[in-house]
Amino acid sequence: MPAVANFCLTPPQDHLPENGRGATARKRRLRSDSDSVTPSRRKIAKSPGLSDGGCSNSPPEENVSSIDFHHVHSDVEQVRAVNDALHVSTAPKSVVCRENEQNMILDFCKKCVKQEKAGSMYISGSPGTGKSLSVETIKEILVNWANEERLQPPDILSMNCMFHAQTTEIFSKILRKHYPLRDPNFSKLPLQFLHSLYSQKQALDVKMILVVVDELDCLITKDRTALQDLFMLTTLRFSRCILLGIANAIDLADRFMPKLQSLNCKPVVITFRAYSKDQIIMILKDRLRALPYTVFQPQAVELCAVRVAAASGDMRKALAICSSAIGMLEAEIRDSTSYKSLPLTGKNEDQLKSADFNWLTSQANNLVRIDHVAAALSKTFKSPAVDSIQSLPQHQQIVLCSAVKLFRAGKKDTTVGELNKFYRDVCKSTSIPPVGIMELSSMCRVLDDQGIIKLGQSREDNKRRVALKVDSADIAFALQDIVLYLTDAKNQRNLKRNKIIQAKQLLFHDVHVPLSMTITSVFVLIMEQGVRFFSNCLQ
Repeated sequence: MPAVANFCLTPPQDHLPENGRGATARKRRLRSDSDSVTPSRRKIAKSPGLSDGGCSNSPPEENVSSIDFHHVHSDVEQVRAVNDALHVSTAPKSVVCRENEQNMILDFCKKCVKQEKAGSMYISGSPGTGKSLSVETIKEILVNWANEERLQPPDILSMNCMFHAQTTEIFSKILRKHYPLRDPNFSKLPLQFLHSLYSQKQALDVKMILVVVDELDCLITKDRTALQDLFMLTTLRFSRCILLGIANAIDLADRFMPKLQSLNCKPVVITFRAYSKDQIIMILKDRLRALPYTVFQPQAVELCAVRVAAASGDMRKALAICSSAIGMLEAEIRDSTSYKSLPLTGKNEDQLKSADFNWLTSQANNLVRIDHVAAALSKTFKSPAVDSIQSLPQHQQIVLCSAVKLFRAGKKDTTVGELNKFYRDVCKSTSIPPVGIMELSSMCRVLDDQGIIKLGQSREDNKRRVALKVDSADIAFALQDIVLYLTDAKNQRNLKRNKIIQAKQLLFHDVHVPLSMTITSVFVLIMEQGVRFFSNCLQ
């Protein structure tokens, strides 16, 4: 079911009328009515009506089945199937929109395995951009490839730095993977033992090991030397370690690259960019493809993709929003079903029953609509900081817009003077008079008191350091209306300028008029040139 991208699907043959008869009775037949169709998304074949090019060959709307919440068996099965498809823990068969990054990582690992040579790679990107999921897929592909090429597949060790209280546990796990049958206490200094092992030729008898270390940026706060020691393992002469480090900090490599380069252990760096609107829609389409019924209205999915892409590009948030919207639809229809089951009294009983039945059987009311997604978005992105930001005066909101724009370049903090430059650029582009540097510094102190930004200390106001204390996604969500207002103000300014140009071109044909002149200056020039504009207008 292309419930997201094309939103067109020919229903299964069980749903179609035979010889044109029984269309009304059979068009809403559910999967639960047939033993040949299962609710599992892995066992359902791709619908023949799926079109990647558009909806031109789709069947009429009345023949497209939608999710049915009104029958007990189909309710349980279908809702479970949709929630499973959209759950964050559900691993898709293939990672969509990350083919280039996966190929680069896979080629790197293949080269190391084929040459039996150690190496290190640093994989960075914002949360929810498919880093860990891509590496999990690559591990399986790499083992299968090694077996096909009749090469010895490497041992695979995956660990998360968040769950290790001491950094020595990381090196202990690597050592245990090499020697699983040894006494657990055979070495109390695992790092020194690994250094000794990888420095001797006998290490060539040990299998290659692929070490995947997730949440690598946690080592910055725990033990920075452990981060360097981990990458240095791959530089030893007889090292058998292939290291894939995954972290959310994009600038981690920049901060430690000079140090790693001086130690001759500079890793290969790959960055996963945040998902765009089209990519989020494509991923949702891929997850819902196996379901033989429509779940979302196209506008609802587009709204979710636009908001998530503008805020953070985190695919996990998009999945959570869709799941929340489905829960809202389910609760809404259950309430309506309960209302229908109540006894009706009065002379309009038949009309009420008929109207209620028509509402319940409407295809549109069985789909996740824009209002469901909007409510889920508000629930997901809502935080106390959002309310505080939305209640700020206009210029303080513009200051926050400028800070978010400045920090998108990867900076963690800046100075008041540099922030002032971005602030004045935003004001200039929207024809809003900016305030002075002293007043801007005062606004920064107010934002600091409210816990929105962090303002450092300095003798000069323009050299004070400024950093955000709230998530930039919360700021983007809270100020989405003012961003639209600023964009509209800029468009109005351009429209006004075009009208001035048209007026000058209309009034003068042979007289040169600078574009910088205002309407008032134009009329003054009219009087000076003796043009009888007003008299001609009165005639």
